Amino acid sequence: MTMVCDLSKGRCKPCEGGVPPLTDDAAVAMMAALPGWQRDGNIISKTYSFANYYETMAFANATAWISHREDHHPDLAVGWGQCTVSYTTHAIGGLSENDFICAAKIDALLTL
Repeated sequence: MTMVCDLSKGRCKPCEGGVPPLTDDAAVAMMAALPGWQRDGNIISKTYSFANYYETMAFANATAWISHREDHHPDLAVGWGQCTVSYTTHAIGGLSENDFICAAKIDALLTL
């Protein structure tokens, strides 16, 4: 498993089922590396706020680009001045390391 501090440098691994979801302890440990993210069962999510719609859409498009490169896609809820990003790994019915890697990469967008 990728070290928690290096999540944003990780790469997603193909996941087509057949592997168990992360244990609760592993998910809790990874959540510690993702400030502002919330966990609700098998989903992690975070709402990002922006000054205007243009910045919101730029963020949503950058998130889509990262998701495409990692082949791991979140649900996005986009509105004026905010975007909520939610990850889960549907193929295993729970959370995988991929969810946390992508969440960290999305957070890193705001440090560029």
